[in-house]
Order: sequence, then structure tokens, then C-alpha cells
Amino acid sequence: MSIVKQRIAIVGASGYTGSELARILVHHPLVEIAIITSESHVGKKFSDLHPQFLGILDRPLSAADEVLDEDPDLIFLALPHGVSMKYVERWNGLRAKIIDLSGDFRLDSPTTYKEWYKKEHTFPEGFEEAVYGLPEVYEEEIGKARLVANPGCYPTASILSLAPLYKAGMITTGSVIIDAKSGTTGAGIKSAAATHFSNVNENFKAYGISSHRHAIEIEEQFEILGQANAMVQFTPHLLPVDRGILATAYAGVDSDEMNQETLDRLYRDYYKDKPYVRVREELPSIKGVRASNFCDICPVWDERTRRVIVIAVIDNLVKGASGQAVQNMNLMFGFDQTAGLHQLPIQP
Repeated sequence: MSIVKQRIAIVGASGYTGSELARILVHHPLVEIAIITSESHVGKKFSDLHPQFLGILDRPLSAADEVLDEDPDLIFLALPHGVSMKYVERWNGLRAKIIDLSGDFRLDSPTTYKEWYKKEHTFPEGFEEAVYGLPEVYEEEIGKARLVANPGCYPTASILSLAPLYKAGMITTGSVIIDAKSGTTGAGIKSAAATHFSNVNENFKAYGISSHRHAIEIEEQFEILGQANAMVQFTPHLLPVDRGILATAYAGVDSDEMNQETLDRLYRDYYKDKPYVRVREELPSIKGVRASNFCDICPVWDERTRRVIVIAVIDNLVKGASGQAVQNMNLMFGFDQTAGLHQLPIQP
């Protein structure tokens, strides 16, 4: 008996997220790629932009206006923030579900968006419908959604690092510090002075101190998990590697009974039915999750300082972007959420 596959559109093929979506979806057993678009490369083959697909995905690239002709079941928007919202508005009346990989619908309101992204939001109605696409927290809501706002890579690692403690109401208000490091692909495929090889190689630096837009995304989700005024000190850093995020979260705990055994049990219970979070006893590394959809987490109780220290690692292009988007797609279609996502980490 043949399987009727869901038809998928990838809008925005030139970047890393579009490439990773294609890498995952090309062998997904339950979907087919119906169209891939790129406004600046119409007519070129997808494999012309991404040579690793030669002989595997040589489909010509289309203009976004041709998406309607294909009548897809789901559209991935792999576009910059400020651009995605226009397509969500344009296609609001379609039957197709939409997963937006930009930051245009991740926050709680157009007012907050304007404050942190420094631009007006042109489709505020979308905030009423959008579901935040973190399956470990919103699995049921994602399954019913038509519009999913795929989380940022830094917020994914950061939120998963402390979600069990926030859900349990154990975090001391004002105590959270998240120190996070990302590979250069987190900045996108376009060249810039800050990510030029000669600036990144054998170098390591912080950026966006006290002003990075992912801070508010993290805080909003922690507040939804159960704590008002969940202010977080968030500092991102640029690693001299191509992909991967390591987030180190520090937090005070409102519990006189906390110890390592209790902490381990809390994390294992919270993530026991979450297929892409692995709670580890040893400290994880970014190579341990490279090219996979896993988030590896190691919670540590520091008896001396009475603080929790949690290390979380993800591949920023997979669990931090395209892999998580496919996981959300699976939930939206009622598939097993692991379908098409069985890639093992690549190491070394």
C-alpha cells in the first residue's frame, strides 16, 4: 500500500537553515519536497547553491509566488526576521500550515517585538495564532497549531537547561545567569566582518552584552513555565567553530532539600518522554550532538555555593533550527515526532 506523502515547501533556500531542512526532509519517509524557493537564485539548481546535494536534490529553485501553484500541506519559512511576517500575512488564508524559523512570532506581542527587534511588526494578528515551537514544553499545542514560531538556537539550549527547575517552582528569583557560546553558523550564511575567518580563527569573544534579543525570548518562556519576573542575565559568545551551542546556566534554588540525587531525579522525570533530550551524568560537548537533533544536558549541584549549574549542548542548525522545525512538523501532522530525524551525531 502506497503512502500519501505530505507536500512541503521550503521558502528561502540559500541559507544554512534551508540547506539543513532539505538534508533532513529529502529522506523523510512521510513527506516530499514539492518546491524550494530563492528570490535571488530563481532557475538555478538547489545543488548549485549547496553542492553536497549534487545528484540527490537537483531541483530548480522557484520564486516564492509559485508556492501557491503547488498547494503545499506545510510551508517552512527559512527567511530573516522582518521578512517572514510578510509571507505569513500573505498566506494567512491558505490551508497550508506554516513553520516560521525567524524571530517574527516568537515573542508575546508586537510591542515587545518592536522594543527588541527595533522595527514595526506588520502582521500583529499572527501573535494571536502562533504557538512557540519547543516540543519539550508545548507538544500538545504544536499538534493543533497552524502557525508555529520555531525557537531561536540560544533560547532552545537555555530554556531546556532550566525548564525542570522553573516548572517545579524552585528557581530563586533574580539568580539566573546563562553564559552561552555558539559556532559561527548561528550568524547565518552572509559574510560579515565579525564572522570573517581571520577574526574568528584562534579567537573567542562575547557580544550583545545586556542587549541580545534572545534574552527576552528566554525570559518570556521561563515566566510561562511558572515564575513571574524571570529576569535572566544572558551573555552570548562566538566560538571559533562552525556549528554547535554550549550553554552554561547558573541558578539559585529555593529548596533546603536539594542534592545531586534529587536534581538528577527531577531532570530525568521531566525529560523521560522527550526523545531528543538526553540527561547525562558526564559533562556533554558540542561534538556529542553535532548534526543531530539531540540536546544533551548535565545538571550539577554545587553544595558549596548552593547553586545549580547546568550544561546544555545542541547543534544550532539542527535542534536549534531545522531539526526542531521538522520535529514540530511531525507533531503538526500527527506523525511520530522522531520521523525522519534519526541522524546520529557525527564525531569526530
